[in-house]
Amino acid sequence: MVLDHKVTRGPSLADSVAGRIRADITSGTYAKGDRLPTERVLAEKYGVSRPIVREAIGTLKRDGLVSTRQGLGAFVIETKEVAFRLAGVDLTDALDVQNVIELLMAVESAATALAAERRSAKQLVEIERRLNAIQTAFDNGSAGIEEDLAFHREIVDACGNPYFREMSDFLETHVRNFIRKARASTLRNALLEQVQAEHVAIYNAIANGDAQEARLAAEDHLRGAANRLTLLLHENSS
Repeated sequence: MVLDHKVTRGPSLADSVAGRIRADITSGTYAKGDRLPTERVLAEKYGVSRPIVREAIGTLKRDGLVSTRQGLGAFVIETKEVAFRLAGVDLTDALDVQNVIELLMAVESAATALAAERRSAKQLVEIERRLNAIQTAFDNGSAGIEEDLAFHREIVDACGNPYFREMSDFLETHVRNFIRKARASTLRNALLEQVQAEHVAIYNAIANGDAQEARLAAEDHLRGAANRLTLLLHENSS
């Protein structure tokens, strides 16, 4: 029996192709780390143009299933089905960045409040260790990106709800590159003291078991992050 992979033309052709490739990834046809066939091969397989394939790959990138490397093609980075995705987000657009940060704020502020109520003594020690690691990175002239992310992951883990971690990781994936750029900009503009003061406020609220203060501290920190990202966008557009 000959399988016909060609997709019937319609208004969502790229989405249809993305769906076929996604199914191959989640079913195990392609494993994590595998390189997808070239645009030409995929175009022939599905009976579409290469721009359609390119658009489909872009959708899978936004879903967090693949990444592309200049001159090498597309590679599978995740094999689990993503139930939630941010379609059409443009992280060079100030409004889109603000909207994603707003969503991140809702998730992480709630998680931080729960962490203040639920964290164990051992988890508090680990959160403090992550906080100190950020300061050490700053003192050594680093932007402390990974240390910062580890600090927030530790807090989300301490809330005791694994779904918060999944959503937080998903949102972080979409803004990670911009967080890196904004932190580099922050380093140049000597705003690291402000960033760390926000982190300390979050830690103190969690240490004191004050859920409301923890929520407000997290919101204040993410609002500051949004402002720094917006400043970066303005700098890049000027």
